[in-house]
Amino acid sequence: MSAPLLEARGLTRRYALPRQSLLRKPPQMTAVDGISFTIEAGQTLGVVGESGSGKSTIARMVMAFEAPDAGQVLFRGQDLHGLKAGELRRQRQHFQMVFQDPFGSLDPRRRVGWSIAEPLRAIGLEADGARRSMEALEQVGLHPGDAEKYPHEFSGGQRQRIAIARAIVTRPALLVADEAVSALDVSVQAQILNLLMDLQEELGLGLLFISHDLAVIGSICDQLLVMQHGKAIEQGPVGQILRTPAQPYTQSLLKASGVFV
Repeated sequence: MSAPLLEARGLTRRYALPRQSLLRKPPQMTAVDGISFTIEAGQTLGVVGESGSGKSTIARMVMAFEAPDAGQVLFRGQDLHGLKAGELRRQRQHFQMVFQDPFGSLDPRRRVGWSIAEPLRAIGLEADGARRSMEALEQVGLHPGDAEKYPHEFSGGQRQRIAIARAIVTRPALLVADEAVSALDVSVQAQILNLLMDLQEELGLGLLFISHDLAVIGSICDQLLVMQHGKAIEQGPVGQILRTPAQPYTQSLLKASGVFV
């Protein structure tokens, strides 16, 4: 039996708070507390919770930007945090991230084709950069000639498409989307969500989709993890949780999103 595409086992992450006394150790805050989940190819796991619930910390650990204090992140059975730097760099082509702020992730002084090809340069495939950048632009519904333009020449929704093109240019198996549509208006949100679902079907992507909005989560995800204060308080099929939320906190999120059943 093959390993899941992504498996998190007991992820825990703590941060030191400002020291309150010179004679005592600084207190700690547990941002993520024993979180476990799996994502298979073609599956979308939604992680939902208010600001400070630990969602983005999970994303940083999955991307191996931060190491957990306890637990493991297994990508196709390999512990990412046990890899040497060179091995991790080679693995990164297989999992990529889409950030909330596309303008912040694109160099305003560079043409977008250059920015899209940046992940290829990081893994030594710069010779294919121009061709694969134009292919990725077409995959996200833009024109190959847009590679010669600068970020300021695009709308917010188009810039998020460019950010997605940058994420898929290495032909990854997993995308991590951290509040990837929260800065967009509702009509553009729907377009980007449809694009992600189309790309998932076309490329067989696994997707870790992080949001504070259960209405958005409900439209794209198969499985759902509800977080509060770093803990998983509900976890399971998204339809089941949206229909019969067991926890008052989940019910409050549903009411806030306007999808309470």
